[in-house]
Amino acid sequence: MSFSAATMPTAVALAIVKTLVLIVGGVIAFFAYKAYRRTRQPALGYLALGFGLVTFGFVLAGMLYELLAVPLMMGILFESLLVLTGFLVIAHSLYVS
Repeated sequence: MSFSAATMPTAVALAIVKTLVLIVGGVIAFFAYKAYRRTRQPALGYLALGFGLVTFGFVLAGMLYELLAVPLMMGILFESLLVLTGFLVIAHSLYVS
């Protein structure tokens, strides 16, 4: 079995999981933003922003690698920085409220 044939099912599974993360994270960010618009509570705005950053961060490495030919390790670094920033914004949203 060749390397590419062995990794194909894993790549497909990864693409499916990343797509589901994008959908679920997007829905969570949307509902947090909707709650912010309704209440105008800054904490909910930060929460929506944080979940948006985390969600985008989780799918960024693969997008950069596949679409823009960025080295995978560089993509993972960008992904991790966005996820870290998102978590810091979420923590701030919980602190301000």
